[in-house]
Amino acid sequence: MIITRTPFRVSFCGGGSDMAGFYREHGGCVLSTTINRYMYITIHPYFDEGKTSLKYSQNEIVGDANEIRHSILRCVLKEQQVSGVEISSTADVPSGTGLGSSSSFTVGLLHTLACYRGEYLSKRKLAEEACRVEIERLGAPIGKQDQYAAAFGGLNFITFHPDDTVSVEPVVTGRETLRQLQENLILFYTGLTHDANRILAEQRNNLQKAGQSAGLLCMCSLAKDMKEALEKHSLESFGEILDEGWQRKRELAGGISNPRIDALYECALANGAVGGKLLGAGGGGFLLFYCPKEKQERLRRALRLKCFPFRFEHDGSTVIYSGDPYWEEA
Repeated sequence: MIITRTPFRVSFCGGGSDMAGFYREHGGCVLSTTINRYMYITIHPYFDEGKTSLKYSQNEIVGDANEIRHSILRCVLKEQQVSGVEISSTADVPSGTGLGSSSSFTVGLLHTLACYRGEYLSKRKLAEEACRVEIERLGAPIGKQDQYAAAFGGLNFITFHPDDTVSVEPVVTGRETLRQLQENLILFYTGLTHDANRILAEQRNNLQKAGQSAGLLCMCSLAKDMKEALEKHSLESFGEILDEGWQRKRELAGGISNPRIDALYECALANGAVGGKLLGAGGGGFLLFYCPKEKQERLRRALRLKCFPFRFEHDGSTVIYSGDPYWEEA
């Protein structure tokens, strides 16, 4: 049996600039961190060697990879010609909540299968392969930030170059600054889920319209300012940039925000938050706020939403268990 653990991510600024329609012309960048909430993937030989058992939000037992309903599992298992196994996934948060769960699943699956074959895949190769599966093979209208975040782990400034290469640069800041940043970030679950692909498809289509790239160019500039704020230990500036980035993001597509989210955001600013954003494509999921620790209880009472504690994570996709297969016991 092999078990991998792949983190979810929190994207602070620059999301959308990781889409090919933008970065191939302008270049893009994102500031993000992985957190201690994970996707777990397990693989084990299946009792019936002629069947493949898959357990995620649904259960499937198939004799042919073409029968698999889950698009990512079908694509990867067909390509790698894997069968006769049982694969299970368990996540700390539901899908459609803005923490990059789909890409964490893809990275984790590729990592697990590589280990099952006895092969080593670098963090970069994991990210590249996950992008290839999701964007090229499955045609998902998404960018590249989630795959690189999940594979590499940590607080990173990720740059998307016009030639399709990607640079991952850890953000260097003081230990005390990092501690205070974690303490002053607070995450709330809105109770709403969203169809990320629909919102991202609209955002991608909007890039073809005159003037629509201006918002993403501004967000890239803000991501660079945010990185600089962390390097200079200026956390108040970090919160202010987070707010400005959210105001820009709301303009990228119609489904990113809605009246309920807008009302929650304004309530948060009136009750101690300096800035914040809705994570992921928009429309629901988690609201992140930068709020000084001493004002967070007031914020919790005002919003009356489920608070979701988290810490920063630094390892990326990791093998947490590798046991001998049962057929070698004899």
